[in-house]
This record gives sequence, structure tokens and C-alpha cells, in this order.
Amino acid sequence: MAAAEWEDELERKSVKEQARLRLREFDVGDKFSHLPLPKASVLLPLMVREGRLHLLLTVRSMQLRRSPGEVCFPGGKSESIDKDEIATALREAKEEVGLQPEKVEVICRLVPGIDKMNHLVTPVVGFIEDTFQAIPNPDEVSSVFVVPLEYFVKPLNYKTLPYKTSSGYLSRMHCFTYDDHEHKMSFKIWGLTAHFAVFLALVIFGKRPTFEVDYDLDNLISSSENNFMNLYASLYKRKKNNL
Repeated sequence: MAAAEWEDELERKSVKEQARLRLREFDVGDKFSHLPLPKASVLLPLMVREGRLHLLLTVRSMQLRRSPGEVCFPGGKSESIDKDEIATALREAKEEVGLQPEKVEVICRLVPGIDKMNHLVTPVVGFIEDTFQAIPNPDEVSSVFVVPLEYFVKPLNYKTLPYKTSSGYLSRMHCFTYDDHEHKMSFKIWGLTAHFAVFLALVIFGKRPTFEVDYDLDNLISSSENNFMNLYASLYKRKKNNL
């Protein structure tokens, strides 16, 4: 291995190692798995390119009934064959973009979110090789692209939208526009996908973003869990009132 290649390899390893250490502090494991909501999982695939962390995202096929053309992470609903949330995320990533489960170094599960169908969505974070070539399943995915993770704390094109969940819980929705020079396209990243990407970037970089977030950044672990439990409580209260 040439000296330059060796340096690149060392840099890649240290970037990964620092991210691993930060992520493991935030691993929730199966802490929220008992909640009585239908389950879904997404894989947040991280890779190191040119010494920087990048995140792989997909664009949903226009043929899909739900959210066609929207940017999301590989993922979907839990099935009876899935042992846990990690198994769901890996199975879906294989089905959607041809990512083999053994090619993913799973690091952790982060605080879940609740989607508009009231699924409990668990983000599973894993490292993949930067050489990974996606094979999109055209029935589900129309495009695959990568974004530097730092974009989710220092974006060039960002706006926030006030957002009220179906249960009346008020929060803000992040909305990023990312110009991808490789595809010569702009991608709009918003909703739960943006929420997970922002949280991942906050966890790994540990620095203030250039926009407002609904977290106490000095107590990111507890404030993210509290935010989630408040959201869940508002949903649970609405369900009870509707009975």
C-alpha cells in the first residue's frame, strides 16, 4: 500500500471510530420496542468518502401509493420473520437497494419517531463501504444518492415549517434542499427522514447547527427521549379520547 493510501485508510478508520464511540453512547437498544404501536425500521447507512461521513438516501418510486417521489432511508414495516428492528432495516435495505446484510456494520438504534401512519419507526445506524453500488428495485426506489452528513447541521438551502401532528403535538419540520452534482439534480429532504438525519449529525458532530432544533443540546440524550415520549403521550391520549 502506498503512503498516501495508508494515510487515507488511517483517516477513514479514525473518522469511523470517533463516530462509533459517539453513536454507542446514544444506543437505545430495545428500550422503546414494547410500545403498543405497529413497528417499522429504517437503515441510516453511513460511509466515509474523502475523509468525510456521508449518508445514503433513496427516492421512492413514483409507482408507490404512499409518498411517491419522496426522499427517504431504506426501510419499511416489520414482518413476522424479523427478529427485531435491526433485522427489519437490513431486510428492507436488501430488498430496496441490493445492500447485503453482511455488508453492514450495525452500530446502534437511535430514539424512534412516529410517522404519519402512526408507526413506531426505529432508525438503525450502520456503516457501509464507500464502494457500495446500489441496485435499486424499480418497484420501490427510483434513485439513490449520498449527502455529506455535515449538510444536516450546516445546510446551504434550508427552511423550517411549523408542524402539527395528527394528535395535536406541535413541533418544527426541517426541510433541506440538496443540490447533487453527481446526478445534476436537487433533492428535497424533509419530514421524518430529515428529523433522523439532523439527530444523527447532532449526535456524531456534537456541535450547534446553523438553525433551531427542538433539543437541549447540552442534554441531547435525555431531551431527545423526552421529546419522543411527549409525542407518544399526545398520540396515546388522543387514542384514549377517541375510544
